Amino acid sequence: MTLHHSEETHRALVARIPEATGRDIKEWFVVLEDGPAFLRFDEKVTWLRAEHDLSHGQATAIVHEYDMQRAARKLA
Repeated sequence: MTLHHSEETHRALVARIPEATGRDIKEWFVVLEDGPAFLRFDEKVTWLRAEHDLSHGQATAIVHEYDMQRAARKLA
């Protein structure tokens, strides 16, 4: 699954995550790390939506940001 919105829209979604969900983005990263070991992007998004009652946009933004930061850690 790929993002269907611009990087600017993604940044705006990420910035709104704490206010919209009551959790900081880093807290959502812990939720993903502690959750089921899904390999696919869409599985992670579906799980977040079902398990934590997030909108599709919120779940997609969290997973995309998580994957980007995780990839950056691997490169460092």
